[in-house]
Amino acid sequence: MMTKKYFISLANAIRGHNRSVGNTLQLFNPSHLDALADFCASQNPAFNRERWMRYVNGECGPNGGCIKQIDPR
Repeated sequence: MMTKKYFISLANAIRGHNRSVGNTLQLFNPSHLDALADFCASQNPAFNRERWMRYVNGECGPNGGCIKQIDPR
């Protein structure tokens, strides 16, 4: 069974990939993310699809909270 640790690792890999490619044709699109979220949900009934999608899209931190801001100093 996949755990939260694996879900966060997968999301981090997707986020890193989407930041590193310049061509939008190579980005993970909503259809790809839905397929991966379906798989994750099939692996663990406690999987929180909405929070995972928000984290992949950079809208929250890995636990669903605020994104940590980096001090610009």
